[in-house]
Amino acid sequence: MFGIIYTPTEGEAIQNFSRLFRRPEGCFLNIFDQDRIEDNLAQWGNAEDIDYIVVTDGEEILGIGDQGVGGILISVAKLVLTTLCAGIHPSRTLPAVLDCGTDNDQLLNDELYLGVQRPRVRGKEYDDFVDTFVRSVSKLYPRSYIHFEDFGLANARRILDKYRPQITCFNDDVQGTGCITLAAIMSGLHVSKLKLNDMRLVIFGSGTAGIGIADQVRDAIAAESGKSKEDAAKQIWCVDKPGLLLKSQGDSLTMGQGSFARDDKDWHDKEHNDLLSVIKEVKPHVLIGTSTKPKAFTEEVVKEMSKHVDRPIILPLSNPTRLHEADPKDINEWSKGKALIATGSPFPPVEYNGRKYEVGKSSKNFLTDTWNESECNNSTAFPGIGLGAVLSRSRLLSDKMLVAAVKAIAAQSPALKDPDKGLVPDVIDVREISVHIAKAVIKQAVEEGLATEKDIPEGDEDLEEWIREQMWEPRYRPLVRVDKEKASKYGRGELGAGGVSKGAKN
Repeated sequence: MFGIIYTPTEGEAIQNFSRLFRRPEGCFLNIFDQDRIEDNLAQWGNAEDIDYIVVTDGEEILGIGDQGVGGILISVAKLVLTTLCAGIHPSRTLPAVLDCGTDNDQLLNDELYLGVQRPRVRGKEYDDFVDTFVRSVSKLYPRSYIHFEDFGLANARRILDKYRPQITCFNDDVQGTGCITLAAIMSGLHVSKLKLNDMRLVIFGSGTAGIGIADQVRDAIAAESGKSKEDAAKQIWCVDKPGLLLKSQGDSLTMGQGSFARDDKDWHDKEHNDLLSVIKEVKPHVLIGTSTKPKAFTEEVVKEMSKHVDRPIILPLSNPTRLHEADPKDINEWSKGKALIATGSPFPPVEYNGRKYEVGKSSKNFLTDTWNESECNNSTAFPGIGLGAVLSRSRLLSDKMLVAAVKAIAAQSPALKDPDKGLVPDVIDVREISVHIAKAVIKQAVEEGLATEKDIPEGDEDLEEWIREQMWEPRYRPLVRVDKEKASKYGRGELGAGGVSKGAKN
């Protein structure tokens, strides 16, 4: 079902949002109507009615780019996943889109487009728009958790860094991708018997997701080894369209990229303009793809990596499926079955010399003879993190709370027991996974003095039971057949004044 309610189906729905529109879903906020933001948000309930808000500006949706107002559907989809995976009550959630125009020429020239049909507003007016939204949410729903989703490269980290010290907020592209990827890396390192502080990592695609992963890995290396963040960053090489990120690229680097740019003098006489050249020089243990460039992990790249590493960890994470850097089947073949693989979208298990290896982790539906996967996707991480923050009513979401979540995910990796199993837990078990993630997040929030909820249980078993009791489950009332003449007007589908029909029983 993930492939239907989320990527890749959701991506197609977003691209066709204005053409398929039937009724509004969520809160639409217009940059040219900022005076009404608070009033519009206030229509969704009282102060205690909203727990979880997902908001986007639609600039970097999945791997399909600027989708303008159609981004509301990514907010909806993420909230569906929080309910499905972590039991967040659907009536206590709010999807929102900040419509500040679009730079998508196709939408600008589409007469059916429903959003603000002009180029994106940027600068101070944009910042004021975001700030008005955040302040309005904080005033109206002070105990809610804000999840920023699919903001553009220039804004995602900047907005997160601004508001993290003030409110409980999370950016799935920056933090969620990093959490689940770090969990997969830690599982892979366990299989390959390598320590985190000895690992060399190359990230191909240095946008919001790629740098978010780099940040999480750097912070984990620093925490595990006692190194400074600057020294930990030296174990990570980031590659983007111009090639390896170098300090000489100066103003063209984003704030996040600058932390991982390498000294030019170290690469003066070395090729660094393409991925293969960097792989040859670095000899990485881990290769991650967040580039949305299909087939970027070529046979040459995989074979070169496999020359120097016994169990290369290769994670093509771009989605939807058509934008993956490589097919796991090819990676497995080119590495002669050595590679440990996790993906960003569903793929079936792969085989080499008769030995089956699960990509991410797969489970077969024997009724339909199809494979369903829990790929290396944020959906295994962000719902449980949000659940923990919501239930603890944490004032902030700290770095240590995120590290606790990563360790909780990695501890449930099937690869810890069987190296031929997936690096990340199975999505079939996602609600139980979310319980463990939430437990870790809540315990860390309590330890740091950030939790404001009263009477949180201290023991693990009591805490798990407390979490489960508050997770929403769909329970449908039984239907009883009633003859038409005894049915209410609502049961008969009638409009107009009047109560139940004559002879009907309440």
